[in-house]
Amino acid sequence: MAEEPRTTPSQTVGPFFQLGLEALAVADVAHGAAGHSVTIQGAVFDGHGAPVPDAVIETWQADARGAYATNARPGEFRGFGRVATGEAGQFQLRTIMPGSTSGPDGATQAPHLVVAIFMRGLLKHLVTRIYFADEAANTADPILKLVDETRRGTLLAVPKPGSPDTYTWNVHLQGPDETVFFDI
Repeated sequence: MAEEPRTTPSQTVGPFFQLGLEALAVADVAHGAAGHSVTIQGAVFDGHGAPVPDAVIETWQADARGAYATNARPGEFRGFGRVATGEAGQFQLRTIMPGSTSGPDGATQAPHLVVAIFMRGLLKHLVTRIYFADEAANTADPILKLVDETRRGTLLAVPKPGSPDTYTWNVHLQGPDETVFFDI
């Protein structure tokens, strides 16, 4: 008599990011792109404030004119980045300052990057945005306006003192400084 097939136990995702995705990393989105190059650096922290050493951050953005890439050819700006966090949860991405884009009901959105975060223990990725703290258009951004004023700072990359082309943005997965995540 044949044995009945059994299902395997449920498991969470990972940890596999460092092993399997290094060849797929895109840490220099700005390479060959027209526009002002900037670096975004930061770290990912869990709910206890401990660094997350095996997360992956993917970004999608418009180019300097505010246009998203569709069918980009090799060597053209794709608008896509992917970086893994290091042992201290740190990451760094070089890109260009995106232009403003059209948003809901034709409203103009401030320059931003859309971010997806993958990591161990998450069955569904987290989605958030990076805005630039020194961008005047933030005050009129329709998506940023949806976020409670007391929490908007979690979406703002802040210029690094002494390094005007470098911004710092950290991700807090839980706790009092929890980054704003969007349901999509």
